[in-house]
Amino acid sequence: MFIQTEATPNPSTLKFVPGRTVLAEGTREFRTATDATQSPLAEALFSIPGVSSVFFGSDFVTVTKDGAEWPHLKPAVLGAIMEHFTSGAPILKGEAEEDADEFFDAGDSQTVATIKELLETRVRPAVANDGGDITFKGFKDGIVYLNMKGACAGCPSSTATLRHGIQNLLRHFIPEVQEVRAA
Repeated sequence: MFIQTEATPNPSTLKFVPGRTVLAEGTREFRTATDATQSPLAEALFSIPGVSSVFFGSDFVTVTKDGAEWPHLKPAVLGAIMEHFTSGAPILKGEAEEDADEFFDAGDSQTVATIKELLETRVRPAVANDGGDITFKGFKDGIVYLNMKGACAGCPSSTATLRHGIQNLLRHFIPEVQEVRAA
């Protein structure tokens, strides 16, 4: 098994591409070792000293480090991913679902549908290329709240992505949008 690695805009995060499906649908983020108990792979990655978060996309795993250096950490992460996929163990235990509590007024449902469509078709594919994900959290008083995951969480350029990229895109298509913020 050959696992490719790719740099992300977040220098603390690397994207690992195992050449097979990681999650058949959706994404999953683990920010603590306690969260990782829902996934054998995430547990294995958190057992490596220096791993601070793990994110699963459709065909990639992003790992964020805290304190350790990539030349020391990368071989252990590659080994854990390879061992997991060759074992045949599931990625998730049972029906682990992320909290999807969204908030918006019922009168804004059409605006929210348009926001979600733009995020799905124009934003999320580009962000996935960088090892992350951005999902809708809420819309209130002209402000769109988004969850930033994987390489996007804590990325130095995430504020610029929100302000200059996503905010400008949404404001162009949806006059009701005044601002975009991280939830």
